[in-house]
Amino acid sequence: MSVFYKEEANIGTITFDQPDAKVNVLNAATLVMLDKILDEIKGKTLKVLIIQSAKKDIFIAGADIKEIENITEEGDGKAKAQAGQRVMDKIEDLSFPTVAVIDGVALGGGCELALACRYRILTFNDRIRIGLPEVNLGFVPGFGGTYRLPRLLGLQQGLKMIVSATPINSTAAFKCGLADRLYPSVGLSERVREFVEEILVQPDKRIFKRPDPKGFQAFLEKNPMGQMVVYKETIKSIQKATKGFYPSPLKAVEVIRKTLYLPREQALDIESSAFAQLAITPISKNLVKVFYLSEKYKKLTIPGAEAAKPMPITKGAVIGAGIMGGGIAQLLSDRGVWARLKDINQDAIAKGLKAAYDVYAQAMKRKRARPYEVTAKMAMISGTVDYSGFADADIAIEAVVENMDVKKKVFAEVSNVLSSTAILASNTSSLSVTEMARASKDPSRVIGFHFFNPVHRMPLIEIITTEFTSQQTLVSTLEFAKKLGKTPVIVKDAPGFLVNRILLGYINEAGRILDEGGSIVDIDRFATNFGLPMGPFTLSDEVGLDVGVKVLHILESGLGPRFKPAKIFDDVLPKKLLGKKSGKGFYIHGKERVVNPEVQALVKAGDKVPEQEAIQRMIYVMINEGAMILQEKVVDSPDTVDIGMIMGTGFPPFRGGLLRYADSIGIDQLVDDLEKLEARFKDGRFKPCAYILDLKSHGKKFYT
Repeated sequence: MSVFYKEEANIGTITFDQPDAKVNVLNAATLVMLDKILDEIKGKTLKVLIIQSAKKDIFIAGADIKEIENITEEGDGKAKAQAGQRVMDKIEDLSFPTVAVIDGVALGGGCELALACRYRILTFNDRIRIGLPEVNLGFVPGFGGTYRLPRLLGLQQGLKMIVSATPINSTAAFKCGLADRLYPSVGLSERVREFVEEILVQPDKRIFKRPDPKGFQAFLEKNPMGQMVVYKETIKSIQKATKGFYPSPLKAVEVIRKTLYLPREQALDIESSAFAQLAITPISKNLVKVFYLSEKYKKLTIPGAEAAKPMPITKGAVIGAGIMGGGIAQLLSDRGVWARLKDINQDAIAKGLKAAYDVYAQAMKRKRARPYEVTAKMAMISGTVDYSGFADADIAIEAVVENMDVKKKVFAEVSNVLSSTAILASNTSSLSVTEMARASKDPSRVIGFHFFNPVHRMPLIEIITTEFTSQQTLVSTLEFAKKLGKTPVIVKDAPGFLVNRILLGYINEAGRILDEGGSIVDIDRFATNFGLPMGPFTLSDEVGLDVGVKVLHILESGLGPRFKPAKIFDDVLPKKLLGKKSGKGFYIHGKERVVNPEVQALVKAGDKVPEQEAIQRMIYVMINEGAMILQEKVVDSPDTVDIGMIMGTGFPPFRGGLLRYADSIGIDQLVDDLEKLEARFKDGRFKPCAYILDLKSHGKKFYT
């Protein structure tokens, strides 16, 4: 059983508690049980029906994604949506008041169930997230969300929540009218009883009444012409954000536009059809797989390391107060970890503190943080020009210049002042963590901890192990990464690790295409047309050409001539055209970004590489490198490659990941294309690696 009903003094209570599961979901079996209970109580003279969860921090996490993943026919998808809609309708049609009591996550189907209730009580629990994130999985809400949410909250707020797929906390829910009351979690049952007594005096009274919009807002909400403006602007913002790659937000707008004035039965029929059409698409299937990947790595564990208990980390030290160091210190303080920030002088410390504060300032500007919270969190960061305060740190994170001699010197110094249990981590993006470990007092406590820039925004972190790294160090670092809210991947120490090794091959191939007579703008456009968040030359300007070329040389030294920097990079670097940080790179960065004619002039005249070939070369280089990483056992599975590329570089989620995209091409076709490119260029960079050839010979794919 996962749905329980009890009745006392004419008050009915439905409790969700999925056995042997951390969360409640609305699967087919749960819906059948709920439907049966609703039929049994329909004719009763109940005073009120309360719907709640027995699980901590969870109301209902949503519909069962596995059941949606298995939908392959439109008719089946529509039937599944309609089954859920019928249950929600029964809740809505009950003659007595219904109250959803939410003290945790209420997403997707869980939110739709709450919307079908007459009242919603939420708590101050900071784990509460309520909303309809379905478009992130490539489909629209299917249990009545597109019908009920805009009617409850108004067109603009309802549209915003559905197309942004961003759940809100309890305070925001109360402010917009999604919650009727907020109570503390402690003593909640007593507060619910008080609420029930209040509504029983006037059972049809709405506790929360959304204020009538006035002026221009009334025009946008109530006037058909104003509503058309809302739809038009929403579509424009969706197209800008998704570049047309994700159809579900646009379909959600279409469904709401068609159904806003329709009766429930007709509106829900349109919703279920839209859900069914989208749920069977390859885009939706890929997004669901990416969802599973994300959940897997957020909860990552180390097989066989059960005996190694993670060490609690409450105090951290950061060496190097540059942009990365300041960003790391900010993240630590934001997650409740004291941060001691060290650099060689007070000016450097001041810049690091400013970098941290700037992140908080943006959060305040967007009303995601309050001034008193920022003051308290900034107080958790202190600066030093020596190693004072390091003795009681649980972890020290090195974020100095990417120079091995400098890093080894730091490691030798720091390991002498840390406690015998403290972890010593390097934020290096490409250098050997093993070599740094050898310079330390205890190599078993050394590990790589590679953040991506900007630290507060990029979800991925690479945890790099060496032959010396102890299980205790690895397990503690992994749990710390989760505490910081990062998605961790575990990588063995090797040049460039995972993400930069693959990414730099892509950027270098773009440089080679430009060397052949291409156009900076065209090559960048080809990449964004494929779905990448930015083109290779825009990315180079963001990172800094000096940094990129330095990493390419490290990769060339460790992995061979396929990473020899393209000629254009060697031509541009001496001119100090480093990118955004110098104001000029492949582009001139002013009020408007324009191609730098000085760089374009360095490109020889020649036939431009066609878009299809350019994309094939840039992506195939990445696929081949990803396969080599698997071949060398730098990572353990195609999953790790794909989550790393999605979270670390923005590889388009709708394609499912780099290696899942390779599977969609077909391994036979991939090998054939690579061999043709290798025959043409004859320099080894397109030679299919042994891992891919083995897949072909056994008739396998990256994913079974």
